[in-house]
Parts: sequence; structure tokens; C-alpha cells
Amino acid sequence: MSLGTTPKNLINDFLEKQANLDTLRFITCGSVDDGKSTLIGRLLYEAGTILDDQLNALKADSKRHGTQGSEIDFALLVDGLAAEREQGITIDVAYRFFSTDRRKFIIADTPGHEQYTRNMATGASTVDMAVILVDARHGVLEQTRRHSIICSSLGIKKVVLAVNKIDLVEYDEAVYQNIVEAFNEFAKALNFETVTPIPLSALKGDNVIARSSKTPWYQGPTLLGYLETIDIHSVEKSYPMRFPVQWVNRPSSEFRGFSGTIATGTVSKGQAVKVLPSGETATVKKIILLDQVLSDAEAGRAITMQLDREVDISRGDLIVAENAPCEVADHFEAKIFWMDKEPGYAGREFTMILGPSSFNAKITKIKQAIDVNTGNAVPSEKLSLNDCAIITLKTNRPVPFEPFNKIPQLGSFVLVDKISNQTAAAGMINFALRRSNNIHKQIL
Repeated sequence: MSLGTTPKNLINDFLEKQANLDTLRFITCGSVDDGKSTLIGRLLYEAGTILDDQLNALKADSKRHGTQGSEIDFALLVDGLAAEREQGITIDVAYRFFSTDRRKFIIADTPGHEQYTRNMATGASTVDMAVILVDARHGVLEQTRRHSIICSSLGIKKVVLAVNKIDLVEYDEAVYQNIVEAFNEFAKALNFETVTPIPLSALKGDNVIARSSKTPWYQGPTLLGYLETIDIHSVEKSYPMRFPVQWVNRPSSEFRGFSGTIATGTVSKGQAVKVLPSGETATVKKIILLDQVLSDAEAGRAITMQLDREVDISRGDLIVAENAPCEVADHFEAKIFWMDKEPGYAGREFTMILGPSSFNAKITKIKQAIDVNTGNAVPSEKLSLNDCAIITLKTNRPVPFEPFNKIPQLGSFVLVDKISNQTAAAGMINFALRRSNNIHKQIL
């Protein structure tokens, strides 16, 4: 420790460094027993996030509940439900956090069983990329294809094809290449921008953190190396400014600000902005981050914004760049995943939650269902549990939004049943319907 450096300073330096790291959210998915939970457990272990007492408990649990004989069963770090440990499968979506010197990570471990497809769709709806696992012994299975179609439908563009358990096929390059070719042929019909294949063993650690000497024929990145370097925020930073208001901050009569996290673009002092859906305009007077006053702030920053004049703004309103506003509408086409045991049908009403705002909405039409096994459209008049469909929605007031395929954060929503208060569907706005254009023109 150098002179003048104290433990307190070291802690403060570490916290500041961590605060400045960006966060990658990703999902692990695939068929049953492809090793999703084991892979996450291995990442948590190798990243040094497991404390000594947790490791001792894991070793004891591995003997009691594990499936790896005398070796540590890393899946038990993630499969926390008693039912999961008893069955050796993942049922619910488990979220885990870890960090390295280069990035912070939030992982969603999702179930592989078909009956838990809605849980998988929930986990995939908020992530930046997907790690799709395939058991090297079995290759691409039906559930692999199903999860890949769901990931594509939810707008995920970047995918890692993790050919897991490569150790159980003697690290055979031909087996790996055959799986990669089969998946790439299937994925041609999907909307992925990149598919990065990696041969690995979650249990043994091959190509997870460090490159394995047992796969000299593989020259690509390790899994963690890829996760640390993938660019996920270029679109958010280059897009026009969008700032969802999460809280009207008024500690005294002398101050009124608007707090939230910048979704896209950059906001600067003196910038002309527009408030949607009202259409009111103003200029940014001050940008505050904790006890700092900033000249500008970019996407991902949680700030408080103060304007140069009093404007009627409430939680859920959207502050945007005046010269590049987004659309505002009250009738949409959307893609949804049905999560309710009760059927969905035209005319059913909900509370719709989009970002920090909520309002009344109803299904006006079920245009078509989508077979998540094939991606093909099929006619349907009602929705059942785990169905995916294209519908039209009518809201009781104008809603500012971005299409999901442009900015997922501003185009994703949930539908909540008004009586049970249970989530009935998760959805993504495709576009505003023509009959909504009048609202858009009036505001512009």
C-alpha cells in the first residue's frame, strides 16, 4: 500500500470504478439438461463472487443434491427452489449478478421445459443478448429451436451458440462443426445479427474463462472474453435523446426536477426538449447527478433534469429532443406472449404498463398466433397459456413510444389483469396503427 493510501480510499476507488462500468444483461436458454445452471454457477465461481462459507455450503449441497458425483455441482448455485433441486431442473427464472474489471453482468437463467415457456419469455424480454446452449451429445433439439425463435421474436440480435459438454464427446471438432452448421442453417430464417459459436464444458471450465488446451482447433473467444467485449450500447448512445420520467423531484418549493435514467442519446444543458404526450416545450436548465452538476449526460445515466420553465410533467411522461421527437399513439400493433391461464380474446381489458407509466388498454383484435416451434403464423380467435400472437391494442390515452425493434426499453410492456392483478401477457409494440396518426400530428 503506497503512502497516503488508506483502506477507505481503496474502497472508494473500487466503488467509483464499479459505478462507471456498464452492465450487460444476458439470458441462458436451451433444452432441458443442456447445462444452463451449471454454466452460470461456473461463471459465478470463476469470477470470485462465491464466499468461503458459500463454497463450503455448496460442497455439502453437492453431496446431498448434486448430480456430479464427488465434484462440485455448480448448478446448485442457481437452482434455488426446492422443487428444482428435487427434479434437477430449472423452473423459475433465476437472476444472478457478478462483475469483472471490465463489466458488470446480470444473468437470467431460464427453464428448458416446454410448460415453462412463459418464464423463459419473461427472462428474455429485458436482456441484451442470449447464450443458447446445446448439449454436444444431442445437438440442436426442438426446445433449442423453440427458444431460438422466442429470442428472435423478442428482438435479441446477438447470440452465443454454446456447444456445451464438449468433454463428453472427447473434444471432437467434427461434432462441434456439425452442430454449428445445423444451427446456422436453422437460424437463417431468424433475425439474429450475429451468432458466435463456442465449444465449452461448463463443468470442467473449458473455454468458459480461459482457453482450453483440449480444443487447439478452436481459435475464437472464450465465453467470458466475448461477454466482456461485446458492444451493446452503440444504438442507445447514437439515437435521439429519450428520458422517461420516473419521479417528480420536489424537495422544497425552490426546486422542481425530473428524475430518471436516460434511455437513449445525450442530454445537454441548454438543449431544447419536448414533453410527451402533452407536446409542451422547454430548455434544459440543469443536469444533476447526486451532488454534481453536469454539462451533459448520455444513455444509462440516472440524473435529475431541471427545466427553464414550469411545465406540467408527471411520472411516465417522456422528455425527448425537440428536433427529433418519438411517436405518440393510442392504437398499436403488438406481439405478445400470453402468460395467463385464463384465455385472451378481443375485448378483454387490462392495465398496461410501459416503463414507469400505466394506463387502461384492451385487445381489439387477434390478428394471428405464432407457432413458437416453427415460427409460422396460424389463425386464432383466442390465446392460451404460452401462446405467442400478433394483436392490436387500444389505450385510453395517447402513449409516447418507440417500436420495440428500435429501442426495446421504450416499446416493451406488460398487460395486467384488473381483477387478479396478475401479469397476463408481455408484449412488444411493432408500430402505431393508421387511426392513431391524428394524435401524432397534433403533438408535432
